[in-house]
This record gives sequence, structure tokens and C-alpha cells, in this order.
Amino acid sequence: MWADIILSEVLDRESTKARMRDYKGTLPLIHRFADVLIILASLWLAALLTGAGASVPIITAGLIGVVLFNLVADAKNLYRPWRTESIRAEIGATTEAWLGVTGISLVAVYVQQDAIGYPPMTLLSWFLIALVALNAWRFAVRRSLRWARARGYNRQRLAIAGSGELAKHVARTASDNTWMGFSILGLFDDGDRDAALPLVSSRTRGSLDRLVQLARAGELDVVYIALPPGRAERRINTLVRQLADSTTSVYLVQDRRSRAPDGEQGSRQILPDLGRVDVLHRRCVDVNGLKIVSVYESPFQGPSAWLKRLEDLAVGSVALLLLALPMLAIAIGVKLSGPGPAIFMQRRYGLDGKEITVWKFRTMRVCEDGGRVIQARKGDSRVTPFGEFLRRTSLDELPQFINVVQGSMSIVGPRPHAVAHNEHYRGLIGGYMLRHKVKPGITGWAQVNGWRGETESIDKMGRRVDFDLDYIRNWSVWLDIRIILLTFLHGFSHRNAY
Repeated sequence: MWADIILSEVLDRESTKARMRDYKGTLPLIHRFADVLIILASLWLAALLTGAGASVPIITAGLIGVVLFNLVADAKNLYRPWRTESIRAEIGATTEAWLGVTGISLVAVYVQQDAIGYPPMTLLSWFLIALVALNAWRFAVRRSLRWARARGYNRQRLAIAGSGELAKHVARTASDNTWMGFSILGLFDDGDRDAALPLVSSRTRGSLDRLVQLARAGELDVVYIALPPGRAERRINTLVRQLADSTTSVYLVQDRRSRAPDGEQGSRQILPDLGRVDVLHRRCVDVNGLKIVSVYESPFQGPSAWLKRLEDLAVGSVALLLLALPMLAIAIGVKLSGPGPAIFMQRRYGLDGKEITVWKFRTMRVCEDGGRVIQARKGDSRVTPFGEFLRRTSLDELPQFINVVQGSMSIVGPRPHAVAHNEHYRGLIGGYMLRHKVKPGITGWAQVNGWRGETESIDKMGRRVDFDLDYIRNWSVWLDIRIILLTFLHGFSHRNAY
């Protein structure tokens, strides 16, 4: 009981602070644009200090430097989230990337016959100034984030599954390194619940079932599973499957220290067999020396996040410009078809399971958005004649381009369902809530494969979820383009759209 009281206090305190969890891709995007400006500004300063002035070779060198740095940085995954890694590691990776650009540039410049056009002192000064400036920028950003996280901002709520030495080591690592920005809710285990916990700021402990309850309620951002797999592999697999009914990011901790948690020399933690688990976007992350592997995580981290957002803004803006007049005509048609608003707004779940308001042209005589929402069926008497045409041609979905530009939806992604439907199906279909690790979309992989319209059976909804999770696992810009083209070719009208 006392654990629940303390946990409630921690959750209430965290809810009063802005955690900015919805902007995972913002910082990498800022870094990328800042790097371009820093590289060009450093070249301008170097030319000014050495009296070189502007010239075609100097401008060419700057453009080459920007392109090369982006290529090398992407190869080194420099624009990934660095939350759990030290500033030394980030500065080291930045230095290596710029030194790579320096080496390539020097070789490329001086093998040319007109290399005399590139002043040596200007280039050397540029390489040194840019190196210092790129790292100084990252140091300043990390210090700013540390300042913000110390005051409760840009933090993530972390729960650790386990109470053994490995779990305690993970807790100490996250607690001692406050720059990571974790608010540790406690250790959760079905075993030794009376063991002394290493944390002063959070002495909460509870069962693994309690951890699952918190995750399903949306009270957790990250779960680190630090149970000893040699003794609890079945429990880990069960826990992983239970956490699939949430939008929490789930990671398995690998103990690569010289001594295992049980003190046996030379043993290492081995990850359990997850061959039968729907792993979502597996990647390895360094947590200040500890290696952890993601089980459930969004593919939109770092460059992928801003690339996806750029795609949405470009396509969404063009679509709104081209469709403005047709949408106005449809809105007038809806108003003339019967009483009620032209735009129907319904609550649905978006990214991380948060409620969003989705816009559609009204196609029914009713506007259902309560605890019970009945799906449209063939010959549904609630659908107006004009609404039937809009639904059959998917024109009722056009206002959702406004949602895309606003940022609550994407052009491509799992289709959002009414809140009532979500709560119904999440308890029937394993991994259903994992669809919300990404933004919902106007069109999706399931829709272009024929899984749209009424889902009168669990099997049909299950197949739709399978395609949604397959999209998340295999996402790429090219897959998005393929889905958009398939939607234009045969995705607007379908026999199941009614």
C-alpha cells in the first residue's frame, strides 16, 4: 500500500512538468541544420581571417564540406538520440566525422590540377575552426539539456523490471547520471520485494503485474528489463508480451561486465529467445557503458523522424493547396445533404496512445463519439446518400490532411480507430497498442493490401494489425512512396468501403 502511495506522488509530480516526449526527432533535426550553418560560417570566418575572400573554389569547398559531413555523419549514426550516452562519446563521434571530412577534402582538393585556387591556410583554418565550433555547439546543447532535466523538463519516466544486482546497477547508473533525464519510478519484481533498493529519490517497489498496469495506463515512457534470463526466461517472455498492450518503449539489458550479477566469474547475461515475440524495431543502445536492446521502439528516431515529418509537411501542404476547392465543394454538398456539421470530429488514439481529434467529412446522420461506436456496415441506414458516395471513394478522409500538417497524423501510417474500438480490441489482439508507436496515417500498408472497411470479426482486425506492425518494422521512405502510389492506383475505392 505504501508503495502505491509513493508511486502516485511520483506520477503526480512528473505530470506537472513538461517532458517533451513527443519531439524525439526535433533535436537531431536542429543538430543537422546547425551543423550546416556552423560549417559554412566557419569557412566564412576562416576566409575573413586569412584574407582569402569569396571565390568559386572557396564556395565549392564549403558545399562539398556540407555534403560530405552529412554523409559521414549518417554513416556514423551521429544524429541518433544521445540521451543515454555521455557527452564525451558524442564529441568523439563528431570529431571522427569531421576528421573524415577533412581527410577526404584534402585528398580531393590537392589531386586537382588547379589546386592553387584553394588557399591552404584558409582550408586549414576552416578545418580547425569548424572542429571546435561543431563540438562547442554540442557541448552547449548538452549543458542546456542537463539544466532543463535538472528542473524536471525533457524527462522520461523509467521503470526497471528486476531487483537483483543487475537491476540495481541499472538504477544506480540512471540515477547517478542525471543528464540522461530519467525519473526512476522504481524496481519491480515478483521475487525479493523486501530487498533494500539503491535509490534515495525513488523507493517504490512492486510486482511485475503492477509494472504492466502502469505501462497500460500510459504512466511509463521506458521499461528496462533487467531480470536474470538464466532463471526467469519464461517470465521475461511473458512480461514482454504483456507490455505489447502499451505504448511504452521496452528494452532488454545485457550485462557485459566482467562479473555476472550472481558473482560467477566469466558469465555474461544472454538475452532470452524472442523468436516468437513481435519485436518492433530492434536496435542496440549504449546506456553509459551498458548495452541494451530495444524490443518495442519507434523507427522514427533521429534522422528518420525529421525525414518522416518533412515528407508529411511536403505532401500534406501540396495536397491541401490542390484540394482546397474540391473540399469546399464537398463541404457544401454535406451541408445540403442534411442537418449537421460539414466536418465530423472524432476522438482517436495517436502517437504514444494519446488522444487526438481526427477530422472527416460527415457521412452519417449521427455523430458518434462516446463509449460505444458502431462501425459502418453495408447498407447502414445511418449513412446519407451523399455520405455513401464519399465513403466509397474515401473523399470523406480529405480533411485529415489538416491533421497531417498540424502534426497529429502522417500521410502513411496505421489507420486510427475510434477510442471505443481501441479499448475493445486491445484486450483481444496481442500487440494491438504497438500500432501507436508511430503516428496514425491517412492511408496505410493494411489499406492498400485490402484490409479496410468493417472488421466484423477478430480475425479481420488481427490481419489489419499484422500489416500495421509489418509497416513499422520495415519502414522506409521508399515504402511510404510505394503505399502512396498504390493508394492513388487502387486504394481510394474498395469493395469494403461503405
